[in-house]
Amino acid sequence: MRKFLILTARIAVSLALLYLALRGINFAAIETRLSQINVGWIALAVLVTLFQILLGALRWRDISDLCDAPLTDLLAFRYNMIGAFFNQTLPSSIGGDAVRLWLVQRTGAGWRTATYSILTDRAVGLIALALIIVASLPWSYGLIADGKGRLALVFVDFAALLGGLGFLVLGHLQWRWLTTWWPTKHLHACSVIANQVIFGRTTGPKIAVLSLSVHVLAVVIAWCAVRAIAAPADFEQLFLLIPPIMLITMMPISIAGWGVREATMMVAFGYAGLAQTDGTVVSILFGLIYFVVGGLGGLVWIVSAESGSRTVEIAAATDN
Repeated sequence: MRKFLILTARIAVSLALLYLALRGINFAAIETRLSQINVGWIALAVLVTLFQILLGALRWRDISDLCDAPLTDLLAFRYNMIGAFFNQTLPSSIGGDAVRLWLVQRTGAGWRTATYSILTDRAVGLIALALIIVASLPWSYGLIADGKGRLALVFVDFAALLGGLGFLVLGHLQWRWLTTWWPTKHLHACSVIANQVIFGRTTGPKIAVLSLSVHVLAVVIAWCAVRAIAAPADFEQLFLLIPPIMLITMMPISIAGWGVREATMMVAFGYAGLAQTDGTVVSILFGLIYFVVGGLGGLVWIVSAESGSRTVEIAAATDN
């Protein structure tokens, strides 16, 4: 019953936010935009998304090594592709993480080390995203004329940055209860690993480049969607708008971010003086691009050896 209620709630949130995002939209304008789609730009966006997943896999592989859950480049990429598929099909935007965890522990790494590799990878990506948002704040603040929009932007920026810094500081604290109390000891362990990854002499520069590149490629994907419908939005504008939108979309309250992304992008485009209709269409195309890549990940899952091994365990893992 609990699983059913969670699924129902997330579907309801997605539908409600989609309704709010679409209720004031001129559907004739959407139809006009969609009729102008350049398939070549969408194909390019799919290729960029695959490259983004590859870079994410390379980062995860290095993090997994420090977690004593070693992966090869190919295995990390394959698991990321499978995770992309389950991100689109399980009732959460983090469903793919649960599947990756399940896959890694099957390699013999163990649940704890597999969990540490996933959580640390997610945390490092979040910290990199927060740094991009804060670094671009002087320009994004000037782009948004609305006072409420500026306040929301500053709040999201610094909430993410403080959360990331707090997570890193946790690993430097030597209080005994942090390493013995169950609710904190695993978080503390992940923080220690994250500090080793980010500030390591050999891993730090590589992880920084990979993490920043992953988020820049998200902007490139959105720009491809913009070019596909010939919307009047510059790459520089998208570079300032997309990272905060991606940060908000990470909240696991909907199905694969649907609804949250559309509502946020519509509002962000409006605050930046761009057409809200374009923001909605770009968001829908952005989601569809990831859906197509998720479909390719589904093919990887179908032909993989793991697909025949107790899939029920995966569904259970996403709700724990």
